[in-house]
Amino acid sequence: MSKVVFLLVRGLHLLDLAGPAQAFGIAADLGCDYELAYVGEQEDIPSAQGVIMNAATDWPALTRHDLVIVPGWRAAPVIAGTGPLARQTLRRLRGHHASGGTVVSVCAGADALGRAGLLNGRRCTTHHDIQDELARRYPKATVIRDVLYVIDGRIATSAGIASGIDLALHLIAVRDGPATAAKVAREMVVYARRNGDERQVSAMLRHRNHLSDTAHRAQDHIEARFAGPLPLTDLATECGVSERTLTRRFAEATGITPLRYQQVLRLERAEHLIGHGATVEAAARAVGFQDARMLRRLRTRAPG
Repeated sequence: MSKVVFLLVRGLHLLDLAGPAQAFGIAADLGCDYELAYVGEQEDIPSAQGVIMNAATDWPALTRHDLVIVPGWRAAPVIAGTGPLARQTLRRLRGHHASGGTVVSVCAGADALGRAGLLNGRRCTTHHDIQDELARRYPKATVIRDVLYVIDGRIATSAGIASGIDLALHLIAVRDGPATAAKVAREMVVYARRNGDERQVSAMLRHRNHLSDTAHRAQDHIEARFAGPLPLTDLATECGVSERTLTRRFAEATGITPLRYQQVLRLERAEHLIGHGATVEAAARAVGFQDARMLRRLRTRAPG
């Protein structure tokens, strides 16, 4: 039996907790030996969303087979002054790791690991809004930006909110096999398992931070059909403007052309398929390239 102990901190985000808890709970329902527990420094833990969580103030006895997970809390725009934890609690995190156990964080929970000294000399990540501050607070850590999760020995950190589900599925796959993780993902109606090095912010989000109705309409159309041919004439007609006006407004809003946006979406989807075992040739066909040569060129030119 492995215990999965969630350390609840005042101001925690519900999905940071609920996502991993649901994953390990379903795994237990499927016959895996997991026992979930919730601890905190007080019995009533207010969440960032206003729901009061109930926690035990006494920690269960832990072994090296057990996981301690620290869900994140409301920390944006700055971590400093948030997520209060007593020195005794931080010592428990250090002690569990020193005894051979695994310590996990979601989002701002990485700051608790940093305060416990567990990030020194290790690779880690957190939500993209607080990555820079985490790096400043813990200069001995190597903060990996724009990834979903990072595993460094028995320290596992994930990015914001929903990425805790991805990390939980990874941990289940390591402990109980990929088939079990896939069953859990199916029950949760999520991706079978996103790779840890996938980007936190998809192309659909990176290029949406603008106020151009024309560009948004064009993006909606491209996103729904990016694997097929998208003549500029048809796209302009869909948006009710000329080709020249569409190209100008799209570039002003997003910094790229409609064709380049389609390529970015194709590349991102292809990288996801390749990361889950597809060949380059199969991924190229799936996203609309006639052969793999264009995909290989785009992958070579893509930053990172």
